[in-house]
Amino acid sequence: MSLSPDHIMAIGSGYGVSKALLSAVGLGLYSRLAEGPMSLAEITAAYRLHERPAMDWLDCLVSVNLLARDGVGPDAVYSNTPETAAFLDRAQPNYLGGILELWEKRNYRFWADLTEAMQTATAQNETKAGGTPFFETLYAEPDRLRAFMDAMTGSSLANFMTFADKFPFERYTTLVDIGGADALLSRQVAARHPHMRCATYDLALVTDIARTKIAEAGLSDRIEAKTIDFFAEPIPTADVVTMGMILHDWPLDKKKALIAKAYDALPDGGAFVAIEAFIDDDRRENTYALFMSLTMLLEFGNAFDFTGAEFETWCREAGFTRFESYPLVGPSAAKVAYK
Repeated sequence: MSLSPDHIMAIGSGYGVSKALLSAVGLGLYSRLAEGPMSLAEITAAYRLHERPAMDWLDCLVSVNLLARDGVGPDAVYSNTPETAAFLDRAQPNYLGGILELWEKRNYRFWADLTEAMQTATAQNETKAGGTPFFETLYAEPDRLRAFMDAMTGSSLANFMTFADKFPFERYTTLVDIGGADALLSRQVAARHPHMRCATYDLALVTDIARTKIAEAGLSDRIEAKTIDFFAEPIPTADVVTMGMILHDWPLDKKKALIAKAYDALPDGGAFVAIEAFIDDDRRENTYALFMSLTMLLEFGNAFDFTGAEFETWCREAGFTRFESYPLVGPSAAKVAYK
């Protein structure tokens, strides 16, 4: 058997390829290219770059199919690929660059301290140097919070749309979404199922943003936006309780506490839905989910993503008896626990 180091080297150097993409998103290159192809000279002038490193950066992205190119060297002309045009142009409804922009601005740097995070189980974000936690700063500035919510929509929109299409909402009439941010999930459900009445719960500043989004969608008659401290207060009753990317933010005891609260909020036959990038049960395939779990470590120190089997075990402890799973987009799924 002939062995090759190619795979090892590709993964080992992947941090640089990742940063090349994050830099392009942060600079707005893909949105600029949506207006038309650009020559190497035009790109260097637009972003005040030196020619040779700019050429290497752009061609690095070409090599991984994240840019298209005509010509070679100083005469090259660059353009979007079909995928980057669809998902990395800020003007497109499917823009998912918001989360990449966040990784570019802050998360990328924390990964340098992954070993320390695993040894100490402590957060490696702004708090490490005594700074104000990112989310505390974010929530203190409404304009910045609104921009952040808009950016994050792209990473959840396709999952929530798919869930709204797949789940059998014809069996139910009410939904409560916990940690609903700008009501994205509730808006998708209400828009597709006119008989549903939804309520989205989050902190006060986020709730104000949610009310605006709900009104813009013309859904104020069927979606309410309310405040909650979901550890201090009970979850309001509904036929369906949803949590989209909420459970992975917390350590095990708080995960179980939220699951128990969801159980108490449901009638017999009610459904608790967790939408997450679930780690596959054999822990071999869902690289993104494992990446997200390590991201939770870096952010919070004791939070983590989890497998569907773990989720089912915790739900059985709370009293749930039946389970279903709905594949969503890419590495994500909606796991349903029935009371």
